[in-house]
Amino acid sequence: MNLTTKKWIKRVSISVLSVFIIMNVVAYFHANKFTHFDTSGKVKTKNAKQLSFPEKVKTLFLGINNPRPKNNTIPKIPFETIKLKSNKEIECWLIKADSAKGTVIIFHGYSGSKGSMLDKADEFLKMKYNTLLVDFMGSGGSEGDQCTIGFFEAEQVKTCFDYIQKQGETNIMLFGTSMGAAAIMKAQNDFKLPAKALILECPFGSMLKTVEARFTTMKVPSFPMANLLVFWGGFQNSFNAFEHNPIEYAKQINCQTLLMWGEKDQEVSKEETNAIFENLKGFKILKTFSHAAHENYLKKYKAEWEESVSDFINKTN
Repeated sequence: MNLTTKKWIKRVSISVLSVFIIMNVVAYFHANKFTHFDTSGKVKTKNAKQLSFPEKVKTLFLGINNPRPKNNTIPKIPFETIKLKSNKEIECWLIKADSAKGTVIIFHGYSGSKGSMLDKADEFLKMKYNTLLVDFMGSGGSEGDQCTIGFFEAEQVKTCFDYIQKQGETNIMLFGTSMGAAAIMKAQNDFKLPAKALILECPFGSMLKTVEARFTTMKVPSFPMANLLVFWGGFQNSFNAFEHNPIEYAKQINCQTLLMWGEKDQEVSKEETNAIFENLKGFKILKTFSHAAHENYLKKYKAEWEESVSDFINKTN
């Protein structure tokens, strides 16, 4: 091997190593922003089309600023604020129905809060169910700024279930949307909670798949950055994020389950939804909304949602 060839190999090696290091640094910052909400008071990063070139460069390297979710509204009817000690201290609102048939515990999605779930609580109250709305850690009135996309939040699901069970309630249902649904599924996998039924809206198939979907939505290749984001997100939060897998959790779920999904959802695929549904072991129903994306189904499909949930609940009793 002559001197010129050796120099060329050395330059290529240095270039490849430099790119690899830069990609990991970028992934590290993005993973940190994704799993830790901003508490400094800064506004959420604007849409990419609204950013100046310097702002785009900064966002590309440092990640999107995501303010800590707040409860911008409270229940319009009497409620009780409850603080529960889990792996973090979490805040809940308990709203009681007249002549209640049971209790529905409600869990929000990523970057949400219990205040954003009040419309769902209203529906369950109409059906004569008490509701316990929960702020996961890092949101609303709960502790911290950390979010693990349902992984450690699963223990908070258990804490809330145990609290309601200790009040003497035997008819307990769990409702979750997106991340909240994934947290419920992990809790069922880990703790085998004796819930009467689960109502799950658009849970993702795995942590890797939900990160890959964000790249697909932006129409850029997901490999290897999605894998690096999942690795660093897990590393920073002390868990193996590649094992955060609701498709696998479904295999341990034996209670009655209503799974809901929007057919225009760009964040959760039909394949993921079908895999979860196939793996569920107990009585199960899959309800899809033909023109819904990854969104609140009540806004566009209120009557259809009400009918599907009401029919399912009636079948569980």
